[in-house]
Amino acid sequence: MKELIQSLVETVGPSGHEGRVRNLLEARIGDAAEMRVDRMGNLIALRRRTTEEKGDKIMIAAHMDEIGLIVTHVDEKGFLRFGRIGGVMPATLIGSRVRFVNEAGTPGVIGWEKWLRSTDKPEWKELFIDVGATSQEDSPVNVGDVAVFDRPFETLGQRLVSKAMDDRIGCAVALQTLLEMEDSPNDVYFVFTVQEEVGTRGATVSAFGIEPDAAIAVDVTDTGDTPESQPFPIALGKGPAVKIMDSGMLAHPAIKDWMIQTAEELGIPYQREVLERGSTDARAIQLSRSGVPSGCLSIPCRYIHTPSEVVDLEDVTHSVALLKALVSEPMVI
Repeated sequence: MKELIQSLVETVGPSGHEGRVRNLLEARIGDAAEMRVDRMGNLIALRRRTTEEKGDKIMIAAHMDEIGLIVTHVDEKGFLRFGRIGGVMPATLIGSRVRFVNEAGTPGVIGWEKWLRSTDKPEWKELFIDVGATSQEDSPVNVGDVAVFDRPFETLGQRLVSKAMDDRIGCAVALQTLLEMEDSPNDVYFVFTVQEEVGTRGATVSAFGIEPDAAIAVDVTDTGDTPESQPFPIALGKGPAVKIMDSGMLAHPAIKDWMIQTAEELGIPYQREVLERGSTDARAIQLSRSGVPSGCLSIPCRYIHTPSEVVDLEDVTHSVALLKALVSEPMVI
């Protein structure tokens, strides 16, 4: 799956500008599913049931968007002031390269007014982007233009490094599951959602339209396996995590138990996740219409929301195996 993952993470697609990622996914899916794009921009790929008996509607959601930056002002020297799209942290930005979502793909470098003159943490008002301009007039970028981190995909043995693992790795897992699954008694809706990083907006409208019987979001989660990290029993290489709770939702007990039971029956390694900060598309899906039993399959990821997020390839392949088993059999809830 490395080639698939690399193509996804290196594609530019901040919240509200997911078109390039969607085009890539559409091309990869091809004739493997019925596809449509809703008014919000979500890509919905349906694999219909292959049995005569009526099964359930299962929604699998992975978000296409990544965090980014948006230009708020161009000063007289051509430097750009900017705001955040999603959970961008100032401490991760100094010296980072960015690439704009414009026709030229304009690159830029983030600077700090106090560079080498202070040990303070940078504040948003002190940061700027240098795109090589010398004035407002020759700036290739305008107010409202958006950018993402510009980092190549790398491998560290079994570990994969890139920007936008959150949540292109979830898209890769969902896509590979769609392509590998065979007969199923369920109508399985693989939904590649927009604008998760700014409020799970794509999942909100797509779940309302599909009205699924159950749903599983596929997203990343933090790890507690780095030096002196806060105690958190999630580590790279020990399998996907079954979410029990995060700050936005309590997973439906039957969905959680179904995922754990399936993993144990198949001998797929898994971890249990209780995340005190952050949430996923499952939060929005759970509250759709009169409610949807929802859970989340989480892929352990180090350094989330930085230019270099790290996942383990075995966790990814085990996630595909578990998700494929879940959608290919009758739901046990």
